[in-house]
Amino acid sequence: MSAGRDVLALLRAALGDRVDSTPQARHAARADKSGHAASGIPLAVVNATSVSDVQETLRIASATGTPVVTRGAGTGLAGGAIAGSGEISLSVRGMDRILEVRPDDLLAVVEPGILNADLNEALAEHGLWWAPDPASRAISTVGGNIATGAGGLLCAKYGVVRDAVLGVDIVLADGRLLHLGHRTVKGVTGLDLTSLVIGSEGTLGVVVGATLKLRRLVPGEVCTVAATFPGVRAAAEASAAVTASGAQPAIMELMDAASLAAVHALLSLAPPTPGASQLTIQTDGPAAAAEADAIAAVLRASGGTVAVSHDRAEGERLLTIRRSMHPAMETLGTALIEDVSVPRSALPAMFDEIARVEREHGLVIPTVAHAGDGNLHPNFIFHAEPDEAGIVEVPESIWDAADDLFRAALRLGGTLTGEHGVGVLKRRWLADELGADQWELQRQITRVFDPQGILNPGKVFEV
Repeated sequence: MSAGRDVLALLRAALGDRVDSTPQARHAARADKSGHAASGIPLAVVNATSVSDVQETLRIASATGTPVVTRGAGTGLAGGAIAGSGEISLSVRGMDRILEVRPDDLLAVVEPGILNADLNEALAEHGLWWAPDPASRAISTVGGNIATGAGGLLCAKYGVVRDAVLGVDIVLADGRLLHLGHRTVKGVTGLDLTSLVIGSEGTLGVVVGATLKLRRLVPGEVCTVAATFPGVRAAAEASAAVTASGAQPAIMELMDAASLAAVHALLSLAPPTPGASQLTIQTDGPAAAAEADAIAAVLRASGGTVAVSHDRAEGERLLTIRRSMHPAMETLGTALIEDVSVPRSALPAMFDEIARVEREHGLVIPTVAHAGDGNLHPNFIFHAEPDEAGIVEVPESIWDAADDLFRAALRLGGTLTGEHGVGVLKRRWLADELGADQWELQRQITRVFDPQGILNPGKVFEV
């Protein structure tokens, strides 16, 4: 019996029909929303429904030296959850229960497979919500948010995932279960391993539970400010002016001309003015109206054509335009969706750099930005046919342009990824940002948690 068949037999003996070795399931586990796919096909997909399922899978993997790639909904954009030849794809999507809600303590305990949108729908009955708000909230899981250190539209005011998690339960590579963090508002006992796990992309352990820090639903109205500008730099300068004014909108999203036109076409909306860029800003809470008026004044002074709405439905319609960015890019070709962040004051300069990269590399790079926190999503569009294995290779010319753009972000004091993670798509640049010593230290830390190196091998750190 081959090693792969032996592992498969052990998994089936321990987990029964939760082990799926059908070609359809195995092929699906090779790819995520990044457009990247593993070069091989995993041994099987384990559909865990309990902590004990995860522990048993990792005990078998550890005993046999078999790599394990943890997976949630597969919505990642960095190739961090794709499984290839000789690997086990461990899906925790079926672990989707809310285990506890404590309104008095503003916390909830959940399993990793619950979707963001489903969690907040349930929490609303208690007058609560969980703030992280990725554009993919209807299809992304809390566990995936934790694995990548996700962000979203509300980060500028309400923080990222790291700000909204009190503790995590993880299963180590050898099957041991650890409860990290705390249920208290304060807690500084020992090293902050919870923050270390957040954003570790499955390299330290498998997240099987999370204690989340909740907020009460924000009272008052929601106001939406929509402003158009003749160009993207003007829109970026206006967003920086809003930040400099001291205003703190809940959402401030910027769409350049190419992205705005693509979304309007997808949604069958009237074409926008050629070359126009748009800022969509929301304020919330008791002072929402006054804040919206003050922001509108800043935008008008910056040359924008501005409209203010107090209608929640209209606000959601405008945000639907922003949330439709990814499907709109798919209509243009294959998209390499990137994720750099710069200091907010450097946002105009970063758009200048994107324009330079477009000119010098002969590309159009549709870009949206969480302008409230300086996080940009440039989209490199190309046309290529999949090979016989179903893999679409990113052309070297696209990687050259991406390299140029990444290095520009670093020169401006930025970072390679604000919320998507490193995965396989950005690992070649990781040492450029971290430096050799920190890169090596981080790699050594993964080996403390996972001495055999079986957890998500080849992701984040180049081998």
